[in-house]
Amino acid sequence: MVGKLAVGGGAPVSIQTMTNTLTSDAAATIKQIEGFAAAGCDIVRLSVPDEASLQALPEIRRAISLPLIADIHFNHKLAIGAIEAGFDGVRINPGNIGGAENVREVARAAIAHGTAIRVGSNLGSVKRELLETHDNVSAIVASALDNVKLLEDLGVANIKVALKSSDVLETIQAYRRFAAVSDWPLHVGVTEAGTLFSGLVRSSVGIGALLLEGLGDTIRISLSDDPLKEVLAARTLLEALDLRHDLIHVVACPTCARSCGDVAGIAREVEAAVANIKANLTVAVMGCIVNGPGEARHADLGVACEKNGAMLFKHGEPARRITTTEIVSTILTEIEKETSL
Repeated sequence: MVGKLAVGGGAPVSIQTMTNTLTSDAAATIKQIEGFAAAGCDIVRLSVPDEASLQALPEIRRAISLPLIADIHFNHKLAIGAIEAGFDGVRINPGNIGGAENVREVARAAIAHGTAIRVGSNLGSVKRELLETHDNVSAIVASALDNVKLLEDLGVANIKVALKSSDVLETIQAYRRFAAVSDWPLHVGVTEAGTLFSGLVRSSVGIGALLLEGLGDTIRISLSDDPLKEVLAARTLLEALDLRHDLIHVVACPTCARSCGDVAGIAREVEAAVANIKANLTVAVMGCIVNGPGEARHADLGVACEKNGAMLFKHGEPARRITTTEIVSTILTEIEKETSL
């Protein structure tokens, strides 16, 4: 359990992202988290690098109902402080917070408060001696197993594990190997995946492959971009894998010389307008009368563009013709009707 959110054990796959505000700026951090929540995020992680950030945590906790994770490195007292501030989890690397006694203190605090501990085993933080004697994947897995055993021996029973590399195939192999020998819930992602375009491709391949194998309990699509896009991308990925059903899915044709409308522009405008609406609807935006009517009929709502406008379809049946300038407003009005039923 991460707060009141079940993770693993057959629970739905949850979406996580991370704030990029200064945690010490409580107002800005709260505002960003509220945006994540509206977009469908389930868990939010915050970096706590210093005492000023720690002092802001109680205010953030009071304002936010989502499960919150404190990301801690090097200073175990910050982890204990986050736990005492009511955070639902801490993300630590047991190897970099000052030795076994410091890990023991964090474990005692977590047990006392029912706080989850996420163990991070990233290739960049694996001990050098492991890398000298193992290949990258084996080193990541061995590091994770060592860290998990340390927490298990201390009596921690609420553990989540991440095994990440910036190499997609290494990441997939690491999760597979770990899952073959451990039942702890997995937080899945490709670390340092990159900018929006490349990061989406790499993350979708890595996370998608693992989810299709039944591996993964929480996910983060890590992007060098606005973290809100991580949430929207994760929702889209889960919807594509039939693991989440609260997204308005906009189907749009790739366009060609037959296209009679600005399909891309219409689709983007509709997607932006419905991004925060949680509903299981499919909306088709099609450019011509070749495939358009057929695709639109398979959607809950759809338009097939024609020379001077479009045919509106509702639940497989043609409804009426609309002008070009009415397309977006009509789609949004019909979505509002559908979601208010």
